[in-house]
Amino acid sequence: MYDHHRIEQIVMPRKLNEFIRQGPTADTAGAELHRALDLGMLFKGQPHVFERRMSADEIRDRLVTELPAEGLTVEAALDRFIAEILPLCKNEASPRFLGFGDTGDDPAALVGGVLAMLTQQNMINQSFDSPSATFIEIAVLRWLRELIGYRNLAVADLSSVWDVGGVVTYGGTTSNAVAMLLAREAKAPGTMQRGVADVDRFGVVVPRGIGHYSVKSALAWIGVGARVIEAKTRGFRYDLHDLVRLLAEHRGRVMAVVAYAGDSRTQTVDHLREVHDVVRAVDPAIWLHADACWGLVATFSDALRHLVAGIELFDSVTVDPHKVMAVPYGLSALLVRRPDSLRMVASHSDLIMQEDFAFGQATPFIGTKDWSSLKLWMMMVTNGRTGLAEIAERRITLARRFSNLVDERPGLRRLHEPELAAVAFICLPSDLSADGCLTAADLEEINVLNRRVHERILEDGRWYLHHFTLPDDNGVLRRGEIVHALRFMANNPRLTDSHMTQALDYVAELCRLVEACDE
Repeated sequence: MYDHHRIEQIVMPRKLNEFIRQGPTADTAGAELHRALDLGMLFKGQPHVFERRMSADEIRDRLVTELPAEGLTVEAALDRFIAEILPLCKNEASPRFLGFGDTGDDPAALVGGVLAMLTQQNMINQSFDSPSATFIEIAVLRWLRELIGYRNLAVADLSSVWDVGGVVTYGGTTSNAVAMLLAREAKAPGTMQRGVADVDRFGVVVPRGIGHYSVKSALAWIGVGARVIEAKTRGFRYDLHDLVRLLAEHRGRVMAVVAYAGDSRTQTVDHLREVHDVVRAVDPAIWLHADACWGLVATFSDALRHLVAGIELFDSVTVDPHKVMAVPYGLSALLVRRPDSLRMVASHSDLIMQEDFAFGQATPFIGTKDWSSLKLWMMMVTNGRTGLAEIAERRITLARRFSNLVDERPGLRRLHEPELAAVAFICLPSDLSADGCLTAADLEEINVLNRRVHERILEDGRWYLHHFTLPDDNGVLRRGEIVHALRFMANNPRLTDSHMTQALDYVAELCRLVEACDE
């Protein structure tokens, strides 16, 4: 799939080889680093998701060992990794891995990851820890803000991290936690210094059944308790009438409303502008946060941008390049509409962070931080605007094709209209039709079948589709009932129409096998 030797030439130029040969492990270090890079790229090029499947207990007993008394050579340690560990790793780059986010196999992003590791820049401080890396991170954050629709200062006017308007984190959970911290400080300024008081003021409204767990966790982490207020949904979006009702009922006790530009199950994008208008009409002081971990992809293309219209009105936005930009884990960012709002959660230290461009001041929960933004910088500069648009449009096209393939199969039911790259669907028992009135027993039979099909997928290891529960918000079976769904994702760059047909053939065969075992 990739020119492994070209990547090797980029990452390991002659001078670096000479440098390694001067080190204490000069006899093997250079050769084993070459070998590891080749091995990693060959692993990504394999067709299977898993080479070998074992139970958790078997893997535990094999790999959780005592520290050896004598150290291994790098060559011996790599041999052991190849023999015992790598065959049990999942390969998201396989074209049969169709269940989650990105594959992490953009060649330029991989090069950036290797270079970030080797250069060892620490993003906590600029002047001596990351002289150039800090400004690469600023450039990336400005590009992401521009995609979202936020305004950036002119480059000449950038005088500190407080002018940037975002921070890089390791995942969407951390980014959402920073957003909730900002919402708390906006609601009760000075809580960072005084501590939390009157916790009933810090409610957060989320859509019922589709909200990401990170918001509830964040509220516990920032000391306000799990004050989640769940609004009804229709079609995996806010029921705006119920949102208005809840805001009136909890007037004065809501610090934030969270909307999803691509929820974590179906990737349905909420009506962001309408949510904004409803909230602002009730209480302009409520912090509006958009989780766009999946929806960021729609900003790459002018043909898709309408899907996230209004996101630029939100106070903060979480994006996850490691979900939608083929960047290896982990890389997220929290972007804020008003850059100076990050001052509300500033950290200060007379040891390392008293300078203008130290991101350590502006990044809660994280101290020492690697140069993960280099992966994204490499990916974005090598794709450009045109390449990013092509990535987004291809994925949405493939998702719609898969959706049509599901509709053509009488034993399957699609649970939503695909907007981004996800298609959630269910298998139906052969003796059951979803066209009539289903009983509770029928629904349980459907859920059991889908759970067992997914268990077979995991046991087999040749393919992967995601599995989770979600409310039947469109009434495909019975509105409001909890459904155990399978999910296809169109993010894999190696994905073809043939893979999609094969995947559905595979699911159909597993359905037959599960039903045969139950007879």
